[in-house]
Amino acid sequence: MVALTVAAVLRLPISSPSAARPYVVVVIGVMLGSGFTPALYDQLGAWALSFAFLIVYIAVCGALVVPYYQRIAGFDRVTAYFSGMPGGLNEMMLVGRDMGGDERKIALAHASRIVVVVAFVAIWFRLIQGLDLSDRSQFGTPFVEIPGIEIAVLFLAGVIGFFLGRALRLPAPTLLGPMIVSAAVHIAGWTDSPPPQELVVVAQIVLGTIIGCRFVGSSPGLIGQAILISIGATLVMLTITLLFAFGLHGLFRQSFEQVVLAYSPGGLAEMSLVALAMNADIAYVASHHLVRITFIVMVAPVVFRYFQRAKGSD
Repeated sequence: MVALTVAAVLRLPISSPSAARPYVVVVIGVMLGSGFTPALYDQLGAWALSFAFLIVYIAVCGALVVPYYQRIAGFDRVTAYFSGMPGGLNEMMLVGRDMGGDERKIALAHASRIVVVVAFVAIWFRLIQGLDLSDRSQFGTPFVEIPGIEIAVLFLAGVIGFFLGRALRLPAPTLLGPMIVSAAVHIAGWTDSPPPQELVVVAQIVLGTIIGCRFVGSSPGLIGQAILISIGATLVMLTITLLFAFGLHGLFRQSFEQVVLAYSPGGLAEMSLVALAMNADIAYVASHHLVRITFIVMVAPVVFRYFQRAKGSD
């Protein structure tokens, strides 16, 4: 991710393997689904309070970051609104464009946010929290150690989920579809294995490459400006994240680190991978990012239209 961002700034001849993203994301979706176990039913009730405060967190972030983009970055109202919503990059870019916003600025804002969040969170836990990240056991089981029948179950979960997510028009369909089907087969006890470790590693490399390549085609000045602006906005969001985690982790009966991962405003796939590296509760972290992104995709356009009408009536 870092190497390709630098390469984009230096205008080196690089090209994003974006066509591969839907397929490698399937691997991550199946991996995330493997974190859902039969014991999850007992936990969902305990997470209800955490989900409720997540909505409050989204509202606070929007109330502070949208004005930041409008007044400090100089974005127009539409562009500022959809740049400041901590939702999915593609979803916010598409909806923002349809509402009349500048899709390039929105895309750069969200791409920068994801880069900054992933880098900051990883550095925070490694250097400040002092966590040992040498254990990669959570990134899957070696291919040769997974029984053939379970490989087949995981493969079918990925294929069925790929088409199911698109048929249901889910946000991030090739991630959520496989995650849902994988969660179902793991909860049902048909398999307790994650995807092969080798596939998960390849998926991480491809996704990191794609994130860095999102800046290809933009001028170095525009990339630098987008990252600098995003650093300010992202630091505001991360400060809110840390405050929520510090003040509420005891109420949620979760560790401080776990709440930070669940509330951090990164991408669903990206933050789930960071959670895997931290040996966190994948189901807790992934479900919170799913709720955050789904809520914003569903509610943000409605809220924006409401304020637009209210402003027009004035």
